[in-house]
Amino acid sequence: MSRRLLILCSGQGGQHGAMFDLARTHARAAALLQQSALPADPAPLFANRVAQPLIVAASLAMWEALRDVAPAPALVAGYSIGELAAYGVAGALAPRDAMALAHTRAGLMDGCLAAQPEQALAAVSGLALARTRELLAAQGCHMAIITGEDSCIAGGPAAALEALAQSVAAAGGRSKRLPVDVAAHTPYMAAAVAPFAAALGATSFAAQHTPLLSGIAANIIAGKAAAVEHLSRQLAETIRWMDCMDACAEAGITVALELGPGAALARMLQARHPGIACRSVSDFRSIDGIGQWLARQFD
Repeated sequence: MSRRLLILCSGQGGQHGAMFDLARTHARAAALLQQSALPADPAPLFANRVAQPLIVAASLAMWEALRDVAPAPALVAGYSIGELAAYGVAGALAPRDAMALAHTRAGLMDGCLAAQPEQALAAVSGLALARTRELLAAQGCHMAIITGEDSCIAGGPAAALEALAQSVAAAGGRSKRLPVDVAAHTPYMAAAVAPFAAALGATSFAAQHTPLLSGIAANIIAGKAAAVEHLSRQLAETIRWMDCMDACAEAGITVALELGPGAALARMLQARHPGIACRSVSDFRSIDGIGQWLARQFD
């Protein structure tokens, strides 16, 4: 059977103080990070304005370190802000442009937060999606990301999510607040869509050399017009990550590597499609170790 590699670009939640350390052991990746206009103070890693550019930088620096030793990917996909990094991996965006767009994206989302303060995200699991939707609607919350038949990320006002947690528990489910302070991928971000589309439209896109999945459509898209539409709409619309994982399996993916930070995407994909060999760069101590693992998968 032909082996096919998927590159996954992480979203928020797994960032940490050492997330650049492995990439910095590679000369070109270290130079990319040195030249990048990253936030001056990276201490508040979970602040939206800091997290988004850093996460894109981490993914693209790791890809810079790996692209000479990795097989050519058959597909690339990114989760939330990771979808912007995915366009860098696919060759459509220069790394500096992707990081600049991440900064713009975060600023626009923070503007929506200023207009409607005290937003949040929470992971909800253990209930059928139809039942979760009912509970969300009752609290003025929205389904931000669908991750499984009985799991999703919900977004809305922080106080409403606290009430939601009680109703979820009463219904036999589980809820956990996430370290993200904006209700991403919900109508609370609607005011950011048009200005982000304008920022994307003003950015140069090259031809993609790798197919890329849209998070909101779970299908392969290509070209600048589609990128502008899907990356901007993504801010205020539900991400269908469960469908994205199924699309990867349907595309014949046999090996998946998550660029990080974190390993949430690799774990989710492995759980849903155990036949796909899934790892994250965070599982390894060296670039050589990652290269050796990839080589074994493609022997």
